[in-house]
Amino acid sequence: MELDYVVGQILAWLRALGIEKDTFVFFTSDNGAAVMSGPKQSGSNGPFLCGKETTFEGGMREPAVTWWPEHIPAGTVSQQLGTVVDLFSTSLSVAGFSVPDDSLIDGLDLSPVLHNNTLINRPIFYYRGNEMMAVRVGPYKAHYWTWSNSWEEFNQGINFCPGQEVAGVTTHTQQEHTMQPLIFHLGRGPWEKYPISAVTKEYQDALSRITAVVEKHKKGLVPGVPQLNMCDMAVMN
Repeated sequence: MELDYVVGQILAWLRALGIEKDTFVFFTSDNGAAVMSGPKQSGSNGPFLCGKETTFEGGMREPAVTWWPEHIPAGTVSQQLGTVVDLFSTSLSVAGFSVPDDSLIDGLDLSPVLHNNTLINRPIFYYRGNEMMAVRVGPYKAHYWTWSNSWEEFNQGINFCPGQEVAGVTTHTQQEHTMQPLIFHLGRGPWEKYPISAVTKEYQDALSRITAVVEKHKKGLVPGVPQLNMCDMAVMN
């Protein structure tokens, strides 16, 4: 309720200042709701599996709302996949600037989606730390690693997936599936409870498509120094 109120206040001021038609507003979250605090203290991710700090849909899938009078038609709904790193390229584009070509930019320009409701075919990579845990291509999501939280935390009453335990999926050890990823069709089952059988043609076809995307992604990765480590060194010095 508080969040709804303060966003409303910001939009009201944009109108009062007469700059609402020149202001691009984008509302989203950096992760799903935290669910580890208990049923009466946590948020809810609806039907999606688990929550914050996991790479299941409950931890990674968030809604996004845009507002830009006379530029984005009210009531428009898009099924476009996006990530927060797309905001850099998209914001530059809607402001009339080009994306810098002297650096490798991860995010995509999604302005065609905003203006024309165009769908851009793109993969989504789910990372936890430095590990690529899962990949989504179209409606298919392949888990190369699964992990909710440690047995130590779980035995202390901390559960990242309360009431949603799925055998072989919400594992409490870092379980590797790189030789045979768990693949889900998120259109049929966004709750990630029933992986596609590995012996089916659907699985093999999906794996072939996803494998090609993963190989291309990994070839283009450029290692970098984590910024948190840089901050730690600055403090130590």
